[in-house]
Amino acid sequence: MKPRQRRLLWVLAGLVLVSSAVALVLRALNSNVMFFYSPSQVQSGSVPHGAAFRLGGLVEQGSLQRSADGLLLKFVVTDEVQRVPVQYRGLLPDLFREGKGVVVSGKLQSEGYFRATEVLAKHDENYMPPEAAHALKSAADKAAEKGGRP
Repeated sequence: MKPRQRRLLWVLAGLVLVSSAVALVLRALNSNVMFFYSPSQVQSGSVPHGAAFRLGGLVEQGSLQRSADGLLLKFVVTDEVQRVPVQYRGLLPDLFREGKGVVVSGKLQSEGYFRATEVLAKHDENYMPPEAAHALKSAADKAAEKGGRP
């Protein structure tokens, strides 16, 4: 084999290795990405079916229900326009309260409720994840345009 052919073979092998590594990294990143949706987006059907995502909004007042063992929790997340029922098995963060902001991670079930695997509560009165604040503001704007609740 001539030196030029050998060099070309090494360059091609390097390109194959680099492109394989890039493809593996992109695949790993894509499988770990979780998108954020508001209750209005969930109810409109714009969420991916069978994929995990984050749902954010406010915990509706009076919606928290605990099972006898205290580990199965049911509550409703709202953006003050639409509502999504949520089920979560586990311990809630100390800052979890009705009427306060929350972001839950999990999957939408075919029965119409969201099965959460993680619950995140905001850490003080002034903080809300930017996605949740934007979703609440846009839902309120849409409701005001339609003549609904502000």
